[in-house]
Amino acid sequence: MPRQFLPTFRGLLVPRAADPPPSPPAETKDLLMGTGYVSMTYAGVTNVWGTPGRADGWDMERVIIEGYERSIWTFKSVEAISKHASTLPIQIGRGGDERRFEETLDDHPLLKLLNKKANPLETGDVFKKRLSAMLLLSKKGVFIEKTYSRGGTLVRLDLLPPDRVQIIPDDRNANYIKHFEFTDYSGHVRELLPKHVIWIRDPHPVDPFCGVTPLEAAGLSIDLDVKARTYNISFIDNDGRPGGIVGIDLDGVDSREVDRIQKRLAPGAHNAGQLTLVGTGPGGVTYVDTSARPREMAYETLSSTAKGEILAAFGVPESVVGNASERTYANADREEWNFWDHTELPHLNLVASGFDPDLDDEWIVRFDTSSVQALEFPRRQAREEARKEFEAGLISVDEYREIAGRPAFGVPQSRALWISPQKAPVPANPQDAAALGLGPDPAAGGIPGAAPTGAPLPAGTGPETAAADLAAARALGPGASAAADVAAARPDEPLALPAVPTGTATDAVAAARATDTGQGPAAATDVVARARTAQEATLPGDAADDVAAARVSVETKALPEDDGYEVTEDDFDALAMAVAAAITALLARQEGVILARLRAPKIRKHTRYWEPENDDDVRHVDADLDQERVVSASRWADETSRTLAPILQQAAVAIARKVGQALTGTDTVPPSAAAAAIVTAAYAGEAVTVFLAELAEVLRDAQHDAEHIAGLEGAVTRFYASAEPALIARVAEACAVATINGAADAAAEHAGPDVVRTWVTRGDDRVRPAHKALHGKTLPVGSPYTVDGASLRYPGDPFAPIALTINCRCRLHYATDKEPS
Repeated sequence: MPRQFLPTFRGLLVPRAADPPPSPPAETKDLLMGTGYVSMTYAGVTNVWGTPGRADGWDMERVIIEGYERSIWTFKSVEAISKHASTLPIQIGRGGDERRFEETLDDHPLLKLLNKKANPLETGDVFKKRLSAMLLLSKKGVFIEKTYSRGGTLVRLDLLPPDRVQIIPDDRNANYIKHFEFTDYSGHVRELLPKHVIWIRDPHPVDPFCGVTPLEAAGLSIDLDVKARTYNISFIDNDGRPGGIVGIDLDGVDSREVDRIQKRLAPGAHNAGQLTLVGTGPGGVTYVDTSARPREMAYETLSSTAKGEILAAFGVPESVVGNASERTYANADREEWNFWDHTELPHLNLVASGFDPDLDDEWIVRFDTSSVQALEFPRRQAREEARKEFEAGLISVDEYREIAGRPAFGVPQSRALWISPQKAPVPANPQDAAALGLGPDPAAGGIPGAAPTGAPLPAGTGPETAAADLAAARALGPGASAAADVAAARPDEPLALPAVPTGTATDAVAAARATDTGQGPAAATDVVARARTAQEATLPGDAADDVAAARVSVETKALPEDDGYEVTEDDFDALAMAVAAAITALLARQEGVILARLRAPKIRKHTRYWEPENDDDVRHVDADLDQERVVSASRWADETSRTLAPILQQAAVAIARKVGQALTGTDTVPPSAAAAAIVTAAYAGEAVTVFLAELAEVLRDAQHDAEHIAGLEGAVTRFYASAEPALIARVAEACAVATINGAADAAAEHAGPDVVRTWVTRGDDRVRPAHKALHGKTLPVGSPYTVDGASLRYPGDPFAPIALTINCRCRLHYATDKEPS
C-alpha cells in the first residue's frame, strides 16, 4: 500500500528527509482567508475496503519531537494519563460489578507479564506506561508482539514502533487483516500473523485500519503554543531594546566613543532595559521612551487559549496536571472525578480490552481501581444522602448498607425502619415484629385455648401489677385457675380453692394471698417466684400452661408503680442486639482493612514478604512484618468507642427517663446517666484492644511457618472466624448490662436519698455464687455492694474486678421508703 501523509498539527506534514515524497496528494489543513481552519478534500489511495489509509503518513518522530517533547501541556496531559495506567495493577476476573470481580484468576501468564516483567528490558509498570502514552500519540495505534513458549504459554510482550509496522489487509475480504509486516532496526522485514499481534487503537469512526489521537484535534493549538514560545525566545535573543534613549550632540566626540555607544544597542536579554546614549544634531538633547509594553505581550492571551484547548482535547483538567489554584476543595474533587470518569477509565478500559481475546469466555482483563480515592466522590455523596435518609427513618440499616456496597445483616433490627426522635422500630414483617417485641410470634402455635394469632400481647413495661399480668395471660383463653399449680408447688401451705372452678386468675391469686403465711410482700409475684423455685414439676392441667405463659410475662415486666421500678430482660436484650450488630459491622471492616494492610507494599517492604523486582532489590530482607503496625490496635479501640457511644447513650437516656418517671414522676435525665454509657464504650474499646493483641500474637507465630503473604492472610481469616463470635457476644452482653444498670442507678440516685435498691439475679445456673449471695440484699441508693472484698456500685460495674462483672446479667429493683436489709 503506498505511503501517504495525514493531517496533523501544522508542521508535521513535512516528510522526513529519508522518506520519498508522496505520490498522491494528501489531505491538507491551512489557514485561509477569514481565519477559518478548513480541511480540504482528501485524495489518497484507498484499501480493499474502500477507505483511505489515513494513518500511513503519521510521522511519529515529528509527533514526539514537536508535539510531545516541546509542548508542556501535551507532555503533562500524556504523563497524567499514562502514569495512572502504569501504577494500577492488572486483574483478571468475571462477574461482580464495576468495583470488584466476583471471581478472580491469580495464576494467568498475563498477570505476571503486565504486573511484574513484560520483557527483559521492561517491567510491567514501564510497559503499561509506554503502551498508554503510545496509544495517545499514535494514529496507527499500538502494536504488541506476543511470544509463546514451545508449550503454548505466553512468555513475553513487546511494543513495536508503530511507524515500522505495516498493516496488510486481506485481499479476499474474509478477514480484515491478512498479516502485519514489521521492519526491524537492521532493515529486515518480518511477517507477523494476527494471532501473534495485539492491535489496540482508539477507533476511527469510518476507517477500521486507523485510530484517532487527541493530537489531531489539538494540532493547531499545539503548533501555535510552540511557535509562540519560539517567537518570544527569538525576540529576547535578537532584540536589545533599551529602556530609553538619550540623544545629545556628538559633534567632536571621538569615533571610538561613538562605537562604544553603538555597542550598547547590541542584541541580547542581558542588554535589554538599559539607558542608551546616541547623537543628535548640534546643540540638541532629546529623550525617547522605549519601555512601553510591546505588541508581543499578546503572547499571554495566546498561550492561555492554547493551553485550554490542548487540555480540553486530552480531557485533562488543569488541577490534575498540577495547578489547583482558585479552586475550592469540592471543585478540585469534582474535576479529579471528572478526569477519572470521563478520561482515565475509558482509556484504561480500551487498553485492557486488547488483552481479552487471550482469555476464555466471561473472563476479562481490568485495571484495579479500587484504591483510587477520586472514584469514591459519587459514592461518598450517595452514602451521605443515605445516612440522612436513615436518620430521618426513611430507609433501614440493610438498605443503607446496600447503597454503601456492604452486605446486609438480615436481622430484624437491621430490616426495620427506625423513626425519629426516639428511634422507635417499625418492623418490616410480622416475624420481625415478634423478634422486636412489638407483636406475637406468627410461627408459634400458641398455648392451648389461646386467642387467634395476631392478638396483641401485653405491653412489656408499664404500671400494671403482677396480678394484672396474670389476668391478661389468663384472659387469652379459658382453662382451670392457677390456684392448683400454686397449691401443688406449696404443699405445706394448702390453698383454699374458689368454689367456682372457672374463676379468674386474679381470684386464684387473691385466695393464695389470703392463706399465705410467709414473710415479705404478699404480691402474686413472690408467690409465683417461690412456686417456681420450690418445685420444678407441676401437676397436669390447663392451669399449668396458664402459669407458664404468665411467668414469661412476669419475668419481663416492670414492677408496679407503687412498688418502685426494675429494668427488664427486654431492655438488656434489645441493647445487646444493637451493640452486636454494630460490633459485627465494625469487625467485618476491621478484618478487611487488616488483610489490605498485609498486602500493602509499605508493610511488606524490608521484610521476607517483599517480592523483589530484580536480583539487586535491597528491599527484600529476612525480617518479620511489624504485626503491631498491621493490626493498629489503638486506632480500632478509638473507633469502637466512637461507634458504640451514641448507641449506648441513647439507651441510657431512655432508661434514666423511665426510672425518673417511676420514682419521681419526672423524666429528668442526670448527666451521670450518659457518663455510664461513655465509660462502657471505653470498656468495649479495651476489649477490642485485647482481641487485636491476640491477633498480633497469631501473626507473630504464623510468620515462623508462612513463606508467602497468603499464609498470613489465612491466619487472620481463621482467627476472626474462631474468635469473633465470642467477642461479639461478650461485648454486647457486658455493654448492655453495664449501660442499663449504670443509667438506672444514676437516675435513682438523682431521685433522692429515700430511694433503696435490691439486687435481683436471673435465678438460673449461670449466676455466680458471689451474686447469689447478693440476691435480695437491699441498700440505700449510692451505697455500694461489697462482695469478696470488692465494691460494686451496680451489676456490671466497669470499675469492679472483671471476675465479678463478666457475663453478669443481674439487675436492681428500685423503691422508696424501705428499710435496708
